[in-house]
Amino acid sequence: MIIKILGSGCPKCKKLEKNAREAVEQTGVEAEVEKVTDMNDIMDYGVMMTPALVIDEKVVSAGRLLSAKKIVEILNQ
Repeated sequence: MIIKILGSGCPKCKKLEKNAREAVEQTGVEAEVEKVTDMNDIMDYGVMMTPALVIDEKVVSAGRLLSAKKIVEILNQ
């Protein structure tokens, strides 16, 4: 599983990355967490608001800071 955090590096983007890493740790899923900061790459996903969360190339959240608990719920689906 590949989890990508899309964002410019703002505080919310950094917090989303932290929450995603916590969620991966809590669930025990085998996942790689990557940061995408290039605006052209972010636009390729059709994301207009950051931070955004992408799991296996599917945008699951944009413009919201998800809690680790919410990310765990998404990972368990």
